[in-house]
Amino acid sequence: MIRSEVLKSLIPVITDQLVVCNIGLPSQELHQLDDQPSNFYMLGTMGLASSIGLGLALAQPQPVIAIDGDGSILTNFGTLPTIANNVADNFILLIIDNGSYGSTGDQPTYAGGKTSLSAVASACGCERVIECQAEQAAATLQAALDANEMTVIVCKCESGNITVPVIEMDPVVIRDRFMNEVRTRNS
Repeated sequence: MIRSEVLKSLIPVITDQLVVCNIGLPSQELHQLDDQPSNFYMLGTMGLASSIGLGLALAQPQPVIAIDGDGSILTNFGTLPTIANNVADNFILLIIDNGSYGSTGDQPTYAGGKTSLSAVASACGCERVIECQAEQAAATLQAALDANEMTVIVCKCESGNITVPVIEMDPVVIRDRFMNEVRTRNS
């Protein structure tokens, strides 16, 4: 399975959840598969989906799922110790690890080589770290939601992209409709 297939398998689990999605193709794929006001699409900040997701989880009680990529996590390694030291049991970080920088041409990442993001997350102090294969992504994510415990999931999948259109929605519109969704859920 490639990333877009993993995302498609997650739709029954993440529809209507608060989701912060990684920059580039992952956001475009999620937008094409299941556009929801509860999805926050990153359009210009590589490496920050996990940080924004954690901040949102700490600021309100609803579950938050940050969908990030191995390349973005490697770009913002400081997010893993920050997550470990600021526990929010309503936060799940799902790292889709395809061993490549998918949005920029599938150049290999170190996660596709010797670097284990599961081991790094554990070494940073994240207590509940689960590695799964792409085929188990939906069940693993559902179990993490049911556990109501901060979880880092590293989902290993194949590298590869599908052709998707760019998100034409203005970033301000994406932000505003997402914030309105968060406010509605917390009123």
